[in-house]
Amino acid sequence: MNLDKEAELTPKLLEDLGVKDILVRFPMSDMKNIVKYRDFIKTLNANSVLLNIIQDPLNLKDKSSLKKDFSLIFETFSPLVKIFQVGSTINRSKWGFFSVNQYLRFYQVAYAIKKKNYPTLKLLGPSVIDFEYHYVVHALFNFFSLKFDAISALLYVDRRGAPENTQMGLDLNSKIHLLYSLATMSPKTSNDIYITETNWPLTNTAPYAPTSEHECINEDLYASYMVRYYLLSLCSNMLKAVYWHQLIAPGYGLIDNRDHKLIKRPAFYAFKTMLHQLQNAQIISFNQHKFFYEIIAEEKGEVTQIFWCNDSTYELRLEKEREVISRDGKRCIEKVLHLSHSPIYCKEIS
Repeated sequence: MNLDKEAELTPKLLEDLGVKDILVRFPMSDMKNIVKYRDFIKTLNANSVLLNIIQDPLNLKDKSSLKKDFSLIFETFSPLVKIFQVGSTINRSKWGFFSVNQYLRFYQVAYAIKKKNYPTLKLLGPSVIDFEYHYVVHALFNFFSLKFDAISALLYVDRRGAPENTQMGLDLNSKIHLLYSLATMSPKTSNDIYITETNWPLTNTAPYAPTSEHECINEDLYASYMVRYYLLSLCSNMLKAVYWHQLIAPGYGLIDNRDHKLIKRPAFYAFKTMLHQLQNAQIISFNQHKFFYEIIAEEKGEVTQIFWCNDSTYELRLEKEREVISRDGKRCIEKVLHLSHSPIYCKEIS
């Protein structure tokens, strides 16, 4: 979330959503307002906060200035924040970095300050966007004096449509496995992985959508793809967290704030339902059947089955009636499940 997007209303929106682990974006170009960001975080009532330190493209080469800024950031936020993502979108020149080595020199400044004065803090990098792992390889296998406490990845799959769709033969789950394999081989990082940004662009939201209209999808598909992204990520058992980008944004957020109105999209209710059903659950199994996907999760002895299809439909007949919770939280009793792109949660009738 951003400070400049309905900061006063954000705490209540988060409470309604039910999310307790959040990411706050802090641009180094806004150092003058650093205290406002700190005070904003104090209002959020979160279990954990990850601060995304976004580089200032106009101030990447002045090492003394970077030292001053990183020192102030860690001093200001460390009582509230223990995890920091250092830099963002390092493989896009418009964000300021023109090479991985340039980013590593930037990260090295933060790492040296952390190592000397804030050893308990956790620093994440290299924050490569999309499935461009050759940049990740460069960042994880180098001769710089640094280490990532965990890997941060902006793992978008929106240009392939559904998260189950493949790119170079790899779906979302396979991409996560590949990233984990790189982490295990690298001497520069732990095996922990955080996906710190992902979403799908929404149709008819130009100029706010970050892509062309060709890549955009409607709000219904957006909600389904979001839940399925989380479900597939959970099943990998290789991620510490996935942060959705973001709570409020006209072109891609859970809430639309155009025209000075706050409209909760279907994805808001889908996220809320997903958290309510699975936030404390343990994944027991993941099955990719011929016509549909199935996840079995368990929490305190209660078993939940989650079903969905990828761009198709399927009629699944059960042996007995079950309680069915829709993607957006509506409940009913069914013996025949009409599976579609929209995930559903099934439980024994209590």
